[in-house]
Amino acid sequence: MFHTKEERVKITTHRTMWRRGTPLPRRLVGIKCLVLLLLSTMGVTRAHDGDESALEAFKERISDHSRVLSSWNRSISYCAWEGVTCSQRHRSRVVALDLNSQGLAGTISPAVGNLTFLRTLNLSLNPLYGKIPPSIGSLHRLRYLGLQGNMLTGAIPSNISHCSSLRKMVIADNKGLQGSIPSEIGNMQSLRLVHLYNNSLTGTIPSSLGNLSQVSILSLAANHLQGSIPEGIGNIPSLEFLQLAINNLSGLFPLSLYNQSSLHRFYVADNNLHGRLPADLGRGLPNMQQFAMGDNQFTGVVPPSLTNLSRLQVFDAPNNGFSGVVPSELGRLQYLRWFCLDVNKFEANNEREWQFLISLTNCSRLRLMSIEQNRFSGQLPTSVSNLSTNIQELSILANNISGTIPSDIGNFIGLEVLHLGHNLLTGIIPDSIGKLTQLKELHLGYNNLSGFIPSSIGNLTGLSKFDASFNSLEGPIPSSIGKLTKLSQLDLSRNHLNGTIPSEIMQLSSISIYLALSYNLLKGPLPSEVGKLVNLGQLLLSGNQLSGKIPATIGGCVVLETLLMDGNSFQGNIPPSLKNIKGLTVLNLTNNKLNGSIPGDLSNITSLEELYLAHNDLSGPIPELLGYSTSLFHLDISFNNLQGEVPKEGIFRNLTGLSIVGNNELCGGIPQIQLPKCPSSKKGLPKSLRIVVPTTGGILVFLAALALAGFLYTKFKPGLRKELRSPQTTKIDLPMVSYNDILKATDGFSEANLLGKGRYGTVYKGTLENFAAAVKVFNLQQSGSYKSFQDECEALRRVKHRCLVKIVTCCSSINHQGQDFRALVFELMPNGSLDRWIHPDIESQNRNGTLSLSQRLDIAIDLVDALDYLHNGCQPSIIHCDLKPSNILLTGDMRARIGDFGIARILNEGGSEASANSLSSIRIRGSIGYVAPGN
Repeated sequence: MFHTKEERVKITTHRTMWRRGTPLPRRLVGIKCLVLLLLSTMGVTRAHDGDESALEAFKERISDHSRVLSSWNRSISYCAWEGVTCSQRHRSRVVALDLNSQGLAGTISPAVGNLTFLRTLNLSLNPLYGKIPPSIGSLHRLRYLGLQGNMLTGAIPSNISHCSSLRKMVIADNKGLQGSIPSEIGNMQSLRLVHLYNNSLTGTIPSSLGNLSQVSILSLAANHLQGSIPEGIGNIPSLEFLQLAINNLSGLFPLSLYNQSSLHRFYVADNNLHGRLPADLGRGLPNMQQFAMGDNQFTGVVPPSLTNLSRLQVFDAPNNGFSGVVPSELGRLQYLRWFCLDVNKFEANNEREWQFLISLTNCSRLRLMSIEQNRFSGQLPTSVSNLSTNIQELSILANNISGTIPSDIGNFIGLEVLHLGHNLLTGIIPDSIGKLTQLKELHLGYNNLSGFIPSSIGNLTGLSKFDASFNSLEGPIPSSIGKLTKLSQLDLSRNHLNGTIPSEIMQLSSISIYLALSYNLLKGPLPSEVGKLVNLGQLLLSGNQLSGKIPATIGGCVVLETLLMDGNSFQGNIPPSLKNIKGLTVLNLTNNKLNGSIPGDLSNITSLEELYLAHNDLSGPIPELLGYSTSLFHLDISFNNLQGEVPKEGIFRNLTGLSIVGNNELCGGIPQIQLPKCPSSKKGLPKSLRIVVPTTGGILVFLAALALAGFLYTKFKPGLRKELRSPQTTKIDLPMVSYNDILKATDGFSEANLLGKGRYGTVYKGTLENFAAAVKVFNLQQSGSYKSFQDECEALRRVKHRCLVKIVTCCSSINHQGQDFRALVFELMPNGSLDRWIHPDIESQNRNGTLSLSQRLDIAIDLVDALDYLHNGCQPSIIHCDLKPSNILLTGDMRARIGDFGIARILNEGGSEASANSLSSIRIRGSIGYVAPGN
């Protein structure tokens, strides 16, 4: 440092000479170099501090489980850190941060906005979450922004438009991104590529995007965008790739897009767009290669000028309203590889109108030709077998096409999907079909095919789906089908097949969706190998001539959901092993020759919804346990030899879902069934009734007190009298929810959601489909829990009143450990119990507040209303027996709801006890200290 005035003047003079180019003394040249070095060093230090600090702040918000950022420490220069690149000119400034696909979790630090020399920011394909920091708008030199494939949320910040040098914006595949597309993006004149696909963006497409004069790729697909496509987008001179598919766009399609000469890829499928294709389509889009407009509302014809698009590779227009004849000169499209017209109104009735198919034989690159669900009719041209031998998918499904399957169908050696079903085809299945060794799907169902199923079908070892149903096929089922080890579904139903079921088919553990052999002429036993179908979902054997015993091994089909064996000649007992099929929902054994009793273990199939056992020789009593099934809503056991008393619970109260006719020795049941009463062996007054009478007296005293409260209320507040309603009992069929629904609703049974515990279970609060609920999860290790669940569900499903706690649904399922799971879901009462308001210090020092006289009287009126309903409006009547403040719950507006039917009693019409079962309900505080009257 210079201290004297003379020295400062000297330096100033030399600095001036330096700037003017005047030669400096040699000594001062050295000083100049020293000064430059010092200034350079000072610049390095300042830049080092800024960029390094920004990178360190970025790292602080990242969970680096894969230790990708382990090199990010001060032992080495930050320019050598993983993913960091510094400028060659400004060596201390970071110009690229590329951490693509590194498994980095966490949020993006706003500090990235301090990396002002950044040209590339690529954080794609990481599980990053949180919002896009608006500070990114400070990166004026940024050219590439990659944030795709993360879990980012919130909106795209509008000040991203301040990145004036940005050329490529890739903010795609973040389903949490919401809000509208910022209109300011239209001001970013440097943009060449915009990828915003597969987010949850809403609103309209900003018309300002039409100002992006240099954009060549614009993808906004798979969002929730609405409104019309701005006309200006069709005027972007450099636009080559436009992707707007899978949105909610509507309106007429802009004509300007049909004249976009640079456009070569065009995707607008899955919207609500409409309009007609212009007659000169082939002239306005000379470079078009892929044209996809399916799942819209386009109408009119496909103009013949389509064949002028000489570079066209893909024409995909399914699910529209196109009609007329398909252009006949498609063979001019030498690059065509995908041609799909599914689900339209195209026609072809003669050779001239079928010319398009003949012409397609000139398209050697064709991989897919699909014209299913149109109005094509007449003979299938034999030239179809001259299509490209490299074709992979051929579908003419669901038309009115007649003729035969070409005998040289085996020429399509690369064919993977062949759909010829739902037509009028006749003749045989050609043996050459066995040459299609690449075939994965074969659909021949719903035709008039005849003859045998060729054994060469066993050569199709890659086949996963085979459907030949609803034909006139005959002969045996080829055992060679047992070689199709990748088969997931097989449907040969509704034919004239005979012989026995090959055991080889029953060993195909790959069959997981369904095995359908119904309505043929099959006979003999069901092979015991059926138990090897361990992944099978549906086994359909109805309407054959199968006989013998149902093999016990069928219990090995552990994931079976539907088992239909009706209309055969099966004999013997119903195998108890059926109880092992925990997920079975439909079991139909009607019209067989089964004998023995109905296994009570069927009630252990907790998902069983429909059980049909009619027209057999079953005998013995009806298992009472079937009445405790909360899932069963159809039971047909008619025309057997059943005896004894009909149960009164569950399905046996559902007259629309129950059929027991044709069993002349049945008795009892609910009165509506109108069966004779069963002989009674009971003598004297039952003990349970001796308990109910004094209990009822105690309740009547309490009722009188509540009625007096109601009278005082109406006295003090004229004009606010509430009519005490007594609606009739309504049996409510509760919807079922899954274990996963309950698990999600309670946040994994979190302690934070715990409301209370009782003898039979634990109560949690939760949210089920945006509904605030109290969920009672039963502890099935506790003796009596199963019975408690059944009783409570049955009791609450038969009552419906505004002043009773509302049961929303129930869950009878299996948890993730394969164990039985039971839960009841109630409406959540936000103000807790009355006990907490009148005794607030019992559980908490924080008082809820005091009840006004008006609120107290409202509560009393609600209780009178509820008890009047239970005593007089129910058939049969219900006596609560445990009414106290802790069992009275309060809504958000401080109205009363009665809960906890733990020791309630159901009385029949004569006032005697119909059920002495404990009907456990939601119990947040329990029943400590209560002694029922008469005990």
